[in-house]
Amino acid sequence: MAFEIPKQIYSGSIKTVTIGKGAKAITLGGETSYPFYVFEGVMPNKPRIAMEVWDKDPGEEWAAPVYETIKDVAKDPVAWAQKCIKDFGAEAIGLILVSTDPNGDDASPESAAATAKKVAAAIDVPLIVYGTSNVEKDAEVLPAVAEACDGFNIAIGPVQDKNYKKVGAAALAYKHTVVANSPIDVNLAKQLNILLGQLGVKDSQILVDPTTGGLGYGLEYSYSVMERDRMAALTQEDDKLQLPIINYVGQEVWKVKECKLSEAEAPQLGDHAKRGILMEAITAVDLLLAGADLLIMRHPQAAKLTKSIIQEMAG
Repeated sequence: MAFEIPKQIYSGSIKTVTIGKGAKAITLGGETSYPFYVFEGVMPNKPRIAMEVWDKDPGEEWAAPVYETIKDVAKDPVAWAQKCIKDFGAEAIGLILVSTDPNGDDASPESAAATAKKVAAAIDVPLIVYGTSNVEKDAEVLPAVAEACDGFNIAIGPVQDKNYKKVGAAALAYKHTVVANSPIDVNLAKQLNILLGQLGVKDSQILVDPTTGGLGYGLEYSYSVMERDRMAALTQEDDKLQLPIINYVGQEVWKVKECKLSEAEAPQLGDHAKRGILMEAITAVDLLLAGADLLIMRHPQAAKLTKSIIQEMAG
């Protein structure tokens, strides 16, 4: 008698969200089983990889091995985004408006919006635009970005419980997707999704950002929360958690000491580039296994490695 793998029956499924326009628009979600459990359900839309682009030159803020990959275009976000697509195979671009940080350059919403529009017009893949997580400043910047990028069907975030009304209303007005961010907590994630729904934002316009921890720096906590999110969505029919998940991986991994310290500073850690690439790739794959649908990554080799693993696991 042939052995049959016991199969779980799922009563729920993940809803779909489409960002971008044209032939290279991407649809996220649609799973009817746990991540990559293709023997129990379907995974019609494979997870996607976006590459991180800043609106200013990161310079020494980035570890040398990753800065080397973009130093020739670091001062021009349009050229940077185009390089990520052409040379690194990015399926989307994550534009981070670092210059708007009120504790840094404090760039104006108008300036940030103009940059976002230039990037959106110059690429043929979807655009995700992130502010700096400063609630007040993002509430000024993201609506301006939404207006400037009218017609591009971008994703804007992070949208938080203290600014969701202003940013959510702008996304509604210009038909964009919002990235709902909560601090590694299933109940807070669900509550924010409910609030956005009450505002009028449809489920097809919401991506969930559960806040990401890097390898060795909170990854286990992030993983468990995402896992509980997927369990509630698929086995408990919690419709406010049946939404695709996005993780901003690059910044969390490359800011830790193991990725920033050079071989001269920490020879015991081994090859600087290799350790950073592997830490980012391992974090990314762990998050995929927890339920991520879209990852914003930094190093092209880490992204390439992660994409190959997605292909192998999803078939």
